[in-house]
Amino acid sequence: MNKQSNTYTLLYIIGIVLVVGTALAIVATTLKPVQQKNADADKMKQILLSVNQHPEGIDSVTALFDSCVKGIVINSDGQIVEGKNAFDINVANESKKPAAERLLPLYIFTDSKIGTKYIIPMNGNGLWGPIWGYIALNEDATTVYGAYFSHQGETPGLGAEIEKPFFSERFKGKILFKDGKFLPIEIVKAGQHPLGDADYVDGISGGTITSKGVGAMLDNCLVPYRQYLEQHQK
Repeated sequence: MNKQSNTYTLLYIIGIVLVVGTALAIVATTLKPVQQKNADADKMKQILLSVNQHPEGIDSVTALFDSCVKGIVINSDGQIVEGKNAFDINVANESKKPAAERLLPLYIFTDSKIGTKYIIPMNGNGLWGPIWGYIALNEDATTVYGAYFSHQGETPGLGAEIEKPFFSERFKGKILFKDGKFLPIEIVKAGQHPLGDADYVDGISGGTITSKGVGAMLDNCLVPYRQYLEQHQK
């Protein structure tokens, strides 16, 4: 075949595309299990950080999670939904549904040193993209033991500060139930107070929209767990 012909050039390009495409497909297929393992370990680590556990390395994270964490799925009536894996529930998708239609994952951390903690996953919207986090409650199912927050693209030094320990530590000791009423924690501007009786934390200075997003996320994602938490109060 004439190497200077258009036909040769076309066949050559098609051949290159097929070879490169096949190679990329093989690499993607080969790496997918590794990427999934890393993603799962990262999620486990975030859950564990909400109860102040700091394992390092995928194996350590996975071992601690498997030994101390049990995942269940409930509905807004506080009933366990059988046949569902909490770890596989897409919280971002569920949080957009009416509360009565949601599948609600809940992680129960049990350790001989710190006892039992109920960990609630959350997902919402910040200024530039998704925000998410985990709130861990003590065995009384009302007092916050710890929290973890993260984001996809909030402004460094402003809204992105929600991922810093100084912000999550503000939630420790806050209470969700007062006089029998369920009151999700509110986020307020420093120096201000909420109108009601809800516990509150100061938002991020200069990160007003992100702070409001965290507040909306808390309200939207915690309320559906009310009945389950009421059933487990001590």
